Amino acid sequence: MNRIGVCIAALLAFAAAPALAQQVKLTLGHGAAAGNPRDEGAKKFAELVKEKSGGRIEVQVAGSAQLGDDAAMVTGMRTGSIDMSLNSQGAVTNVVPEYAALGMPYLFDSAEHAWKVVDGPAGDELAKKSEAKGLIVLGYMDNGVRHTSNNKHPIQKPEDLKGLKIRTPPDTVTVSIFRTLGADTQQIKFSELYIALQQGAVDGQENPVTNFYYSKLHEVQPHLAMTGHKYETTPFLMSKRSWDKLGDADRQAIRAAAKEAVRHQRNLALADDKRLIELLPKEGVKITQIDREAFRKATAPVIDEASKGAIGDFVRQVVAEAQKAR
Repeated sequence: MNRIGVCIAALLAFAAAPALAQQVKLTLGHGAAAGNPRDEGAKKFAELVKEKSGGRIEVQVAGSAQLGDDAAMVTGMRTGSIDMSLNSQGAVTNVVPEYAALGMPYLFDSAEHAWKVVDGPAGDELAKKSEAKGLIVLGYMDNGVRHTSNNKHPIQKPEDLKGLKIRTPPDTVTVSIFRTLGADTQQIKFSELYIALQQGAVDGQENPVTNFYYSKLHEVQPHLAMTGHKYETTPFLMSKRSWDKLGDADRQAIRAAAKEAVRHQRNLALADDKRLIELLPKEGVKITQIDREAFRKATAPVIDEASKGAIGDFVRQVVAEAQKAR
């Protein structure tokens, strides 16, 4: 190669170097409070993906609904204005209706039971349907088994819910469960729930114990019934528009980091759930157990109705997988 050729090659190499070293910056939003296992899972993912990418990928975590509520973040991912989100099953159901199948009442005996299903064929099918709507599934974190609190009286049997004003997320299955039990359901943004409970706009709400505690709802809700009426996953999603801009190496780093972060978050959620159930009575919350079989029978029509609806085939698939996983 002559001197001119050497100079040109050197200039091309110099010009390419910054591009090769260019950092990738991604936003990761969620609606949970600081200290919640969802928040800890997000931070762990950011740490892991930076490590696995050799510092190339930097993830900025924005919790406590800084980027909007879950529904707004789903829209943001589909338009490409938000890169990633640890979202809620209910909000994602509005775009991918099949997620509702995971929330059928009394389908799972525990969080571990639910994980066997979401990590299997049902989860793979949800990932395909999500991608068709512009959302890449990186994994399924845990949003726990949901329980019911209120400021009126203890709940032990289905009849105890009749007439209570219960806040639910904008999720058709959850609304159906509580209306079937005779409650008056109202939809209020989670970020506004504490004030709504404090001011008496609603009598109660339903959430996993971790959300109940870290969002300080126990300060205004003296009764917590371990209804365990449904399980919810936390879909770990990425905008397909953002995903398509990445190279193979970056995608591999993100997938590997997400897998580890999901495992980390699930373990945290289990341990935290146990710890908080022991702690809450010390902070003035009266915990009651329920007649589970009575609640199961009372809410059975919700599954029957869903099995005949638009996503009936998938509901039946999930129910069958849940029974097999027992």
